[in-house]
Amino acid sequence: MAVLDTILTKYIDAAEQIDPIKCVGHVTKVQGLLIESRGPQAIIGEVCRIHAPKGRGIIRAEVVGLRGETVQLMAYDETTGIEVGNRVVSTGELLSVPVSNKLLGRVLDSLGKPTDGKGDIEAPLYYPAQADPPNPLKRKRITERIVTGVRAIDGLLPIGKGQRMGIFAGSGVGKSTLLGMIARNTSADVNVVALIGERGREVNDFIANDLGPEGLARSVIVVSPSSAPPLSRLRGAYVATAVAEYFRDQGLDVMLLFDSVTRFARAQREIGLAIGEPPATRGYPPSVFDSMPKLLERCGTSDKGTITGFYTILVDGDDMDEPIADTVRGILDGHIVLSRRLAERYHYPAIDILASVSRLGPTVAGPVTKKAGGYLRRLMATYAEAEDLIDVGAYKPGSNPAIDEAIAKKSAIDAFLIQAVEERTSIKDTLQAMGNLANMQIPDEELGQYS
Repeated sequence: MAVLDTILTKYIDAAEQIDPIKCVGHVTKVQGLLIESRGPQAIIGEVCRIHAPKGRGIIRAEVVGLRGETVQLMAYDETTGIEVGNRVVSTGELLSVPVSNKLLGRVLDSLGKPTDGKGDIEAPLYYPAQADPPNPLKRKRITERIVTGVRAIDGLLPIGKGQRMGIFAGSGVGKSTLLGMIARNTSADVNVVALIGERGREVNDFIANDLGPEGLARSVIVVSPSSAPPLSRLRGAYVATAVAEYFRDQGLDVMLLFDSVTRFARAQREIGLAIGEPPATRGYPPSVFDSMPKLLERCGTSDKGTITGFYTILVDGDDMDEPIADTVRGILDGHIVLSRRLAERYHYPAIDILASVSRLGPTVAGPVTKKAGGYLRRLMATYAEAEDLIDVGAYKPGSNPAIDEAIAKKSAIDAFLIQAVEERTSIKDTLQAMGNLANMQIPDEELGQYS
């Protein structure tokens, strides 16, 4: 009887959401990504159904612009099969995603539908894909560390629960691999992984090689590959964030791993240019720079739980000052820079410690831990300044005690920072190893709070 009630409730809820009065329009123009119709009456962001009977059936599209009586739409799928005169029916709804604990271990598309062949996700609750960030005055202060399992980050770039970090790198330097290491080893309760604009081949590779069965079991993956239309890539980012918000509202610590913000911005650029926005900065229209803070600010703490975000940024030509990288760096709470020079030396993860910073590191790390980390940073900076002299043999040992110490500990510091993909290090071991390098004893009260 209980099972029957559950099934009936599902259909009753669906019936209650049906609007018996539908607004209808007709397609008047299809040009590239943009579909224009005369009617229906709709608002920006509303989902519409385009009836394309020639083999396509119903195509879902979203209102992206209004010009007088002309409604501008973009499809979540390909526009093939749409012709002038096709009916356009408004649904009266904005894009939302079904959410429940059954999402764990599942792979979703950009609309929140499962694509892993494991059946539908029956969820009575829906979250809007686009939502406002938490009230700034209701956000809890970030005072607790979250563990990533990556020594270079936990030791020298401490991250707080609810902090947002950017991972900046060129192509092929190890961004996805680093995200996989964090997903497997983090102390967070749930991972939400957004693969936006990735190559289709890389999705299975990431799940099998980088994430693994252990990471997948407590993860939700949202995939919108590079072959998907720009609106699909854009909405995939919002759907992943909505899923993370659901788990945060359950009082959990969520790790949102987002790859990549650059491809999200490019999707917004394609949409903006298609609807007639003027290009502003290096071809990016104003809507790109308006949409990024609206997405990134949804991550963080609330009065219930936390979302710790790692967002990758693909830096063209390793130019850290290009518009997207510069904008994102100003929004987030710190940045991790991956160095191609280190990757070429097979130093993985290729984190350039001196170019990276965690703005909340001093808040979440203990006093002795901070002192040890600062000491190692000074040694690394000293070696970097004298590296040219050392490499050509122009430095004479004994000339500078600081340089001598930096040279003596260079190999040990590198060994601490280099970590194999499958290697797992507890926060206690990481802090003790860092203390040993700095000739400092990390007190038990600083180690105990992470055990």
